[in-house]
Amino acid sequence: MTRELVYTGFITLDGSVDSPGGTAEGHPGGGWVFDTDFVPEAYSLKAEELEETTALLFGRRSYEAFSSFWPTSEDHAAYQELPKYVASATLGEDALVDGWGPTTVLRSTEDVARLKQTEGGAIFIHGSAELALRLGEAGLIDRYNLLMFPYLLPGGKTIFGARGADRRDLSLRDSATYANGVLKLVYDVRR
Repeated sequence: MTRELVYTGFITLDGSVDSPGGTAEGHPGGGWVFDTDFVPEAYSLKAEELEETTALLFGRRSYEAFSSFWPTSEDHAAYQELPKYVASATLGEDALVDGWGPTTVLRSTEDVARLKQTEGGAIFIHGSAELALRLGEAGLIDRYNLLMFPYLLPGGKTIFGARGADRRDLSLRDSATYANGVLKLVYDVRR
C-alpha cells in the first residue's frame, strides 16, 4: 500500500493557481482569494484536511514562503510537528527552519515516489505549482482538493500542464458550492 499524495490549493476557473494571496507573489492579477467575499463554510475543506494530513510536501519556493510565517501561525498550529518534505535540487540543509518539526529534503521525483512507498498516511502538497505539475505528470498525485474561485487569470501558473500533455482521468469524490461563488472540488485520479 502506498501513501496518498494530495495536492490542495486555490485555483481560478481557468486553472490558474498563480498569486492567490497578492501581486507580490508574481501575477499582476493576484490577490483573488482576498478579493472574494469571506464565507467561512467555503473554507471547511481546509479543516477537513487538517484531520487527515500526516506530512507536508513543498517545492523550494513554497517552503521558503510558508516557513516564514506558518511556524508561528495559530491557523497552522496543527502542522507544527508534522514531518515536512521539501522537493528541491538546490535547497541546502542549512536553509531549513528550526523548530517546525522534522524536515527532509528530497532531491528528485524518484525520491518523492520512494516517500509514497513508506508507512504513514496522506501527504499534502500546499502551493508548489511547479512541483505539483511535475508530480502530476509523473502519475504520483492521487487526489486534487481544490477550492475554485470565480476568476479568470490568463497566463497564470497551472498545475495541470501545457497543451499536449497526457490526459489524466479523474473521479469526483466531493463537491459543494458557496454563496461567494467558490466551488469545492475533490477529485481522485483514476488509474
